[in-house]
Amino acid sequence: MELELSTGNSGTNFIKHIIEEDLKAGKNRGQVATRFPPEPNGYLHIGHAKSICLNFGLAQEYQGTCNLRFDDTNPVKEDVEYVESIQEDIQWLGFHWHELYYAADYFEKIYESAVQLIEQGQAFVCDLTPQQMREYRGTLTELGRNSPFRNRTVQENLDLFQRMRAGEFEDGSRVLRAKIDMASPNLNMRDPVLYRIRRAHHHRTLNQWCIYPMYDFAHPLSDMIERITHSICTLEFEDHRPFYDWVLQALKTPCHPQQIEFSRLNLNFTVMSKRKLLDLVQGKHVRGWDDPRMPTLQGLRRRGVSPAAIRDFCERVGVTKKESCIEMSMLETCIREDLDRTVPRAMCVLNPLKVVIENYPDGKVEELEVPNHPSQPALGTRKVPFSRVIYIEKEDFMENPPPKYFRLSPGKEVRLRSAYFIQCVGLTHDPKTGEVTELRCTYDPQTRGGANPPDGRKVKGALHWVSEAHSAIAEVRLYDRLFQVEFPGAGGTDYLSQINSHSLIVLKNSRIEPSLMAALPESRYQFERQGYYCVDRFDSHSGQLVFNRTVTLRDSWAKEKGSS
Repeated sequence: MELELSTGNSGTNFIKHIIEEDLKAGKNRGQVATRFPPEPNGYLHIGHAKSICLNFGLAQEYQGTCNLRFDDTNPVKEDVEYVESIQEDIQWLGFHWHELYYAADYFEKIYESAVQLIEQGQAFVCDLTPQQMREYRGTLTELGRNSPFRNRTVQENLDLFQRMRAGEFEDGSRVLRAKIDMASPNLNMRDPVLYRIRRAHHHRTLNQWCIYPMYDFAHPLSDMIERITHSICTLEFEDHRPFYDWVLQALKTPCHPQQIEFSRLNLNFTVMSKRKLLDLVQGKHVRGWDDPRMPTLQGLRRRGVSPAAIRDFCERVGVTKKESCIEMSMLETCIREDLDRTVPRAMCVLNPLKVVIENYPDGKVEELEVPNHPSQPALGTRKVPFSRVIYIEKEDFMENPPPKYFRLSPGKEVRLRSAYFIQCVGLTHDPKTGEVTELRCTYDPQTRGGANPPDGRKVKGALHWVSEAHSAIAEVRLYDRLFQVEFPGAGGTDYLSQINSHSLIVLKNSRIEPSLMAALPESRYQFERQGYYCVDRFDSHSGQLVFNRTVTLRDSWAKEKGSS
């Protein structure tokens, strides 16, 4: 089912109202304690950024605390690589946790809680196979049936559970289940599993345990141990909240965190499922988790997106309970607005076409003083050399132009940014392909700096350029949306078949102006008339710079959508 498209909720946040009411009522001793609890089984993506900004932001706003807790209860899928990347991403976004915890730190306490439930007659060891458990569970329209092992004595259950921990039984042969109500209309309350046997190496506890608590059992207990006041989850956990509360009430815990659910962040033209993202990586449809086309925070960072733009985006999206899909254009708008304010300008010719200015003195070089930003004087100026031979964009010349073509063509005059007016007086073709390989032009010395000449004539076309002798070759990677449709995989379609084949175009012989030659990794620029770019943080080095396109100057997809 397609989600309703949305352009955000203008910063609405119903959770703030809940917290403020709690503070007025004197709940939780006037404290606010949140947590961000990722499972370390993959890289964080833009959807996680919303939860990060929400949990850490609320803690900051109400002078509270926010812990980072890794919910590492499934060792089969978890890895130290993910633990490290998650910490790096959170810090890159600009947040700092109060305490760093792991659910594994609480394994002994969680085990003791399970024993307590057994002793209270509220948990039992079940020998049903997974298939049998599904059959006994029932459906939304059919009541469940009690397991034949539900009435084991407390002593028998304690003995079996201890032997599960000791490793006497095979993986999957037994589980520990809560004893609640097999007739509950909420399937999550039909004697859910608390523990399963799983012999797997854990990144933190190594091989100390062969039984692991289920997330739904470990989560409320971890929140309680850390004295979390507001346990904020996405909407898919709303049906799990009764079990969350049941665990804490059954164990009579000293504090009872409040679980609150909000809608997760969905974004069109991409996928958010960790499974699908993993398929993209393992199938080599992208170049890794940090591929700039991926919605991962690592990918967005490598693409040149700033933490400020992501935080702004999450604020604009707002926090509601209504499931919707946010327009990719909204994220791109946040990125453009942030970069437009903060990054310097520079000139890069993506597809160079050689221009010889015939009446410009041979050997002469002028250093033009050019502002780094049209409205930010604090960013200073730079010197851009101008000489007899320059490069312009191939697409800025047309031999047989249509009406109202304002760029360069035979006999036509254009303005070179911050330099001079030039006029095309001749051209050279490749004898084999017929392609234009070189232009011959003249310049007007009275138009230095792009000023209008004394005779008052004006031109509409303004081109960027670089000097041949002073520019350097760079690789430029033109990134675009990874998928060519708004809802990849909708209606059961193979989402991999909907990948945009033009999502990456690599240009090996682009030309950059001299000021860019010393650019550091992750430096961001606006390439005049082209878009926003950053220096690739991994593939660039002093001998060969690589620039990634972050976003175009305008939303070309909106125009395409409007004409479809």
